[in-house]
Amino acid sequence: MTVEESRPWGRYVVLEESCAHKIKRIEVDPGARLSYQRHARRAEHWFVVSGTVEITLEGENRHLSPGDVADIPCGAAHRAGNPGDVPAVFIEVQTGDYFGEDDIERLEDDYARASWNL
Repeated sequence: MTVEESRPWGRYVVLEESCAHKIKRIEVDPGARLSYQRHARRAEHWFVVSGTVEITLEGENRHLSPGDVADIPCGAAHRAGNPGDVPAVFIEVQTGDYFGEDDIERLEDDYARASWNL
């Protein structure tokens, strides 16, 4: 069963999930960005498929193009955004011991969700 979720910044689809990993296809709308967040129980590896992804990792920004990757260590503050005018798509591979959406500590959020986890 495929899980697809809409968010204020775009959408994601869970492609695969097990007790050892979770794989998502994440699409970020033009001009939108995810929360500046961290996770206590998982690390993430991002592979950009299309568009431009601006990442913030521990306060440092950089732009990723198709084929570029980023590794997000467990506990690191991070964010993905789309500075372009077409959707940005990346594949996120999560590894760790828990992959629930409640393992998100939002530090900043453009959609007034910083005080709640989901």
